[in-house]
Amino acid sequence: MKTNFPASFSNRLQAQMGAEASLLLEALSTDSPTSIRINTAKFHAPVQLEKVPWSTNGYYLQERPSFTLDPLMHAGAYYVQEASSMFLEEVVKQSVDLSQPLRVLDLCAAPGGKSTLLASILSQGSLLVSNEVIKSRAEILAENMTKWGAPNVVVSNNDPRDFDRLEGFFDVIVVDAPCSGEGLFRKDPNAINEWSPDNAHLCSDRQRRILMDVWPALKPGGVLIYSTCTYNPAENEQNIQWLSEQTELEPVSLSVDAGLNIREVQAANNVVGYQFMPHLVKGEGFFVCAVRKLDGDEWQAPRKDKSPLAPTGKKEQAEVAPWLTDERDYFQHYENILAMPQGDNPAWGAVIRELRIVQAGVLVAEVKKKNLVPAPALALSTIFKKDTFPAWELDLRQALQYLRKEEWPIDREKDGWHLMSYEQLPLGWIKRIATRFNNYYPLHWRIRMELPGELPKVGLLDVGN
Repeated sequence: MKTNFPASFSNRLQAQMGAEASLLLEALSTDSPTSIRINTAKFHAPVQLEKVPWSTNGYYLQERPSFTLDPLMHAGAYYVQEASSMFLEEVVKQSVDLSQPLRVLDLCAAPGGKSTLLASILSQGSLLVSNEVIKSRAEILAENMTKWGAPNVVVSNNDPRDFDRLEGFFDVIVVDAPCSGEGLFRKDPNAINEWSPDNAHLCSDRQRRILMDVWPALKPGGVLIYSTCTYNPAENEQNIQWLSEQTELEPVSLSVDAGLNIREVQAANNVVGYQFMPHLVKGEGFFVCAVRKLDGDEWQAPRKDKSPLAPTGKKEQAEVAPWLTDERDYFQHYENILAMPQGDNPAWGAVIRELRIVQAGVLVAEVKKKNLVPAPALALSTIFKKDTFPAWELDLRQALQYLRKEEWPIDREKDGWHLMSYEQLPLGWIKRIATRFNNYYPLHWRIRMELPGELPKVGLLDVGN
């Protein structure tokens, strides 16, 4: 069915692309492809699906299932991500040395697609700060990062200008800037209704403010990766061209297989960007550009820097340490016990001190009346030692009932904490008391839809078979 686009949008595309504009508009009237990216830290089975060509672990689905009814998604086995945006992996790989520990900021991170991707490709000693300025969206981001399970992540809720407190700190900054959303027109029809030339102009101005606000936090030699989901040059290459006139930088050129049909965009000051268009690729509209900073001072860790968090008591530490597969330092924040990388970590301390933190490291447990309640984040973490708790392997309906925060009679011999799993992947906790149990799945995560009488097979193991 043909989509009616705003005349001013179609006219601008015509001026921008000539006769090719009609091909793009025609593609925008087709169905959007569905794609997922697998979390190989959790899911190891072979996948018989069509590969996203620019992604190591990205796959296309033949149709869009009801992901809500797949416990594997809730367990963090995969993330539903638009295929074009997975190209961030290639940009990072060609821009920096991923074998080295890096400090990385994903500035506009919610709901978490790019942050989960970054968490999967960074080395174990790296620190990823995943930030979102809107508080409600920061909570969604924290949920998705928790389910992904990467241990060296801090989720923050800050405005871009707040990062000037960390001058010269980050090796990589990813700015997936809020934009006019032209690349999402076929995926989100509301984006068409919200589009206007004035809004696109406001987006361009806001994007420039964001870039200048966060630029001081990038260290000299560091890489800034800028992306949008629009075709508008004023929001894309012209913004990076403008940034090059305000700062000292050099563009980062990528080696891209011509057979992928990714359009290379050239602008003044040697700026080069990469544009995805749905009439050329199996994905949505997406623009990305990388530049390297040439000036400024690098952040220096203070010689004496007291941690902003208090160490956990020896008794509590002795109890929680066997729950993880590697050695960590443990800190207590109010009633929460957090596990962070071992040793002197001034970078972690600086981030926690200077930013508004939603979560940091792995939330292992909560102290309640001198007892330890294992946290949902512990069960979902990739460094959780699963055999330290009795486990209950659930079938599909039981798993979905658990995720709905339901309770039902159980036949278990031992009282106490039990790990709930589906396809050997942890979902969370119950506490058995006699012949019943308390469901400790987080209330704000629970599935709210009613379960159908016959459950469709939407699990990752079944999709595409």
